[in-house]
Amino acid sequence: MEYRKFGRTGLKVSAVSLGTMAFGRWIDEQASAEILDLALDSGINLVDTANVYGEGASETILGNLLKERRRDIVLATKVHGRVGEGVNDSGQSRYHIFKAVEDSLKRLKTDYLDLYQVHRFDPNTPLEETLRALDDLVRQGKVRYIGASNYAAWQLAKAHGVSALHGLHRFESLQPEYSIISREIEKEIIPFVQSENVGVIVYSPLGRGVLSGKYRAGEAPPADSRLAKGEPRLEQLLKKNAIAIADAVRPLAEERGLAPAQYALSWVLSRPGITSAILGASKPEHITEAAKAWNERLSAEELDKVDEATLNIGNRETVLS
Repeated sequence: MEYRKFGRTGLKVSAVSLGTMAFGRWIDEQASAEILDLALDSGINLVDTANVYGEGASETILGNLLKERRRDIVLATKVHGRVGEGVNDSGQSRYHIFKAVEDSLKRLKTDYLDLYQVHRFDPNTPLEETLRALDDLVRQGKVRYIGASNYAAWQLAKAHGVSALHGLHRFESLQPEYSIISREIEKEIIPFVQSENVGVIVYSPLGRGVLSGKYRAGEAPPADSRLAKGEPRLEQLLKKNAIAIADAVRPLAEERGLAPAQYALSWVLSRPGITSAILGASKPEHITEAAKAWNERLSAEELDKVDEATLNIGNRETVLS
């Protein structure tokens, strides 16, 4: 496993990280344990969750499973989504952040979080309020680093400006979606994070499974797949001609001697500005198959071939080389 510097910090994280959205949502604790052990034994040291995954079940399962392995990993979770019926049980107010972090710590059975991320931009709360609350958590020792997820470049830049103005800890990482299908971050986010030395932990590097080749044009999706179950965000991805892009990339994967999913992951890890790619595993083979090739890197010529094969497919305005 390759370990990469986490933005401007001294922390090092695995180039492939484990996403646990499936824990407690699609798979039970026993199945989660097998995947977690495989991931950690294979060299993954960054484990990502959120307080809303499985309505808290993901954090609870991790808390039950990590035990003595807690000290060996970089544990990341998120705050923003609704976690109760109260009027203040969502968002990034000081009130909600302080309550949510205590609940996450309790479920995860830990005294501290290595990375605490705001799940998305909150237009209803002043950034200064959010950042002061997060800064307090760092100073209290409950959080080591703070990060953002699903931020636009201008939102991250504004947050950095607020932190600099008031002497607060800044967002050291960003977690956006990124794959051969979804390349929107290349336009503004990647140049910004490279300029400001921000870590980038991307999710859905396999295009929500589309790039694995499980979906074929003109065929019904596999019965146990997320598309068959009607996942809205996957259906939105298909509007970008995702299956056509997957079909175009498949011959390139075969030429390299990699499975389509392995090739898609290698592509993400070969792109500039990427710190780690989250592997959202729900089956042991998702780890074992990825591990066979997660140290593979594509050459500049191979990256150009991907551009040539895909840039005329889908939305040219959001797919940039």
